[in-house]
Amino acid sequence: MTSSERDGRQASLAGVTGAWTPDLKRWGKPRYRAIVEALAEDVRTGRLAAGTRLPTQRALAEALDLNFTTVSRGYVEARKRGLIEGRVGQGTFVLDPARPAQAAQAVNPGGPARTGPVDFTMNLPPEPDAPALQARMQASFAELAGNLGNLLRYQGFGGTDEDKEAALRWLKGRGIVAPRERLLICPGAHSALFAVLGQVARPGDTICAERITYPGIRALAAHLGLRLVDLPMDRHGVDPDAFAAACTKVAPKALYLNPLLQNPTTATLPRSRREAVIAVARRYAVTLIEDDAYARICPTPPPSFAELAPEITYYVAGLAKCLGAGLRLAFLIAPSARSALPLGGALRAATVMASPISTALATRWIMDGTAEAIVQFVREESSARQRIAASLLPAGTYTADPHGFHGWITLPEGWTRSAFASQGRSAGLGVVGSDPFCVAGTPPEAVRLCLGGPSTRQQITHGLEVLAHALEGSPALASTYI
Repeated sequence: MTSSERDGRQASLAGVTGAWTPDLKRWGKPRYRAIVEALAEDVRTGRLAAGTRLPTQRALAEALDLNFTTVSRGYVEARKRGLIEGRVGQGTFVLDPARPAQAAQAVNPGGPARTGPVDFTMNLPPEPDAPALQARMQASFAELAGNLGNLLRYQGFGGTDEDKEAALRWLKGRGIVAPRERLLICPGAHSALFAVLGQVARPGDTICAERITYPGIRALAAHLGLRLVDLPMDRHGVDPDAFAAACTKVAPKALYLNPLLQNPTTATLPRSRREAVIAVARRYAVTLIEDDAYARICPTPPPSFAELAPEITYYVAGLAKCLGAGLRLAFLIAPSARSALPLGGALRAATVMASPISTALATRWIMDGTAEAIVQFVREESSARQRIAASLLPAGTYTADPHGFHGWITLPEGWTRSAFASQGRSAGLGVVGSDPFCVAGTPPEAVRLCLGGPSTRQQITHGLEVLAHALEGSPALASTYI
């Protein structure tokens, strides 16, 4: 762009009420930092008054002949320094330098100011922000104080009768009805999977899993000395014919599946394919391990493997993805009371017990309806965030379930997963490349995107705008912000 063209764009922008066109030449720093320094200087000298509406990032990038990511990174840094704030549906405004913290707090009542980078790496549910629901959740903690002495003591493994009644009620909401003798309450899904793998296989044995799968199963298999064999999959999940072929070739002891809103691809196995997988498992005497992490998020899920084939299925339902990542608790249903006994012994030896405090809290939330209210919030908020993602990310690049809180981005030609993740980090955004999810072969050029956690819709929107801009261009163009 010529200097005359640039001056024309700046003049055009200057005609807009509240427009701001800084001169970046004097700062002698990377351009995104120059934006922050120019903004800070204009606020300090009074050229930008508190409450002034700044130009949109795209408008400023066009006026200054900069890459969109450069301006976006500058705005992110300015937010971190308390210079500006974003208002949903209104735009970006200059903060009063004497009261930045209070102003940021007003944008996010009831919680700390959230002005830092958007983390799309951690796969956890959106955090409830409705005051009534927050008060209800907090009241449960206060009520537990009346029994604090007992909750700080050792408990019998597997939970009290009340805890098991609550767990069975929770599982019934997923369509699973099982006798109490087959139920174990565990300190998180990870420990439950660890115990199950140790129960069904010995070092050197083979376990099958989807080619792209939850990375925790890779770590557990490696720790136990198990051979993990990948199975091809498509948009609906694992291929039953490939599973049958693997059974004849490698004789696996078990098949691990995350068949509902799969992490990371979001695939959900339909009932017909589940039945085909079960037929193969029965034919070759293979145990099924069902990691139903998102059991209650999907409002109309297909029946679980534990419902369709309870006699060959170890079923694990953690609460971390449904209620909160810090609630390290999982309900494990064994295929029989006989198989539950040694499994309970292994869990007791490795973990002693699930936290009585966490268990009591989960029990209270399930029995008084708070857990269902949290799930309903997670569904609605996740759906809203997925609509934002679908509206901003280029068509054909993004795959997600409308009720989930993560998605899978297939990168356009020219992008590599490492380059895209690096580009995101440079703008204060985190995504996870496909490498940790890939059991074998060359990882696809794809990344996982998580929309949950403490970030607001406004922050999610801002981060997605940056990623969308990068996806619409080439890596060479995106790298020009430095």
